[in-house]
Amino acid sequence: MAESQTSEQILQAHAHDEHHGHPDMEEVRTFGFWIYLMTDVIIFGTLFATYIVLQQNTDGGPGPADLFQMGGIITSTFILLASSYTCGLALLSMHKHNVKGLISWLAVTAGLGAIFIGMEIAEFNHLVHEGATIGTSAFLSAFFTLVGTHGLHVLFGLVWMIALIIQLAKRGITPVTKRKVNVISLFWHFLDVVWIFVFTVVYLMGVS
Repeated sequence: MAESQTSEQILQAHAHDEHHGHPDMEEVRTFGFWIYLMTDVIIFGTLFATYIVLQQNTDGGPGPADLFQMGGIITSTFILLASSYTCGLALLSMHKHNVKGLISWLAVTAGLGAIFIGMEIAEFNHLVHEGATIGTSAFLSAFFTLVGTHGLHVLFGLVWMIALIIQLAKRGITPVTKRKVNVISLFWHFLDVVWIFVFTVVYLMGVS
């Protein structure tokens, strides 16, 4: 009997050691996302540096002050910043285990993000009709590449968020969905920070 209990204790201890010897996969995936985010920082840093170098190279064509319509840009900026706030409210709902509130605030965030993308497409369409295309000058090539890359990230975030909303509706708040909400929240706030730099460096400095 004693030998049986001892063997069972050894097996339990071994299982315990194996469990603690392997890292939590959700933590590993979160760490992997941080690595991805660092690569995005490098990409945007490179695009900002390129834009700053090329912003005066208009090839005799229109410059920032001639093209940018600041009313729409300011509106879209407030919309994106508002979406960051609603994303934070979604995170608070998750911490309160409020699935309905979490899904609702994520949906509002996605809706605001979609409006932002729509306004950016309208801006690009206006520029193209004005004859300011990506091939018109080095300035416009750098502009479309920088702002367009940010827009593609927002679009990717929207698709990701919608897929997460569907998953939350089916499974509720689990360790997996909780990790995904934390990650999409970090990603969305990162895009807002990048946009603040875009708004300042590209638009405000461009028209001043």
